[in-house]
Amino acid sequence: QLQLVESGGGLVQPGGSLRLSCAPSGFTLDYYAIGWFRQAPGKEREGVSCIDGSGDTTTYADSVQGRFTVSRDNTKNTVWLQMNNLKPEDTAVYYCAADWGHICPGWSLDEYDYWGQGTQVTVSS
Repeated sequence: QLQLVESGGGLVQPGGSLRLSCAPSGFTLDYYAIGWFRQAPGKEREGVSCIDGSGDTTTYADSVQGRFTVSRDNTKNTVWLQMNNLKPEDTAVYYCAADWGHICPGWSLDEYDYWGQGTQVTVSS
């Protein structure tokens, strides 16, 4: 079964950092744009960041611009989301998703072909 696996979530104090990882199971990421999404309790899933297949182009939601950095290493078949200066409002389940075709498709959930199961990020003192 083709899927993505996220890891790296946890509990962190405000101002702290976490690095999430996203790796595929059953396929390689070379030709996929990878999006990061999050869903807080009672809220809709929202786009956080996206990186194209080559890693040359990245996009961020306004709420995380300047604090989060997405990167990838196709030789390691992994994408990371570095999250710095975390705030309580960043608390959510974070998901990665893959869209075949190199270019980031935007934030529409329907555009993505494969999803991970999510990893919990809690920012609290």
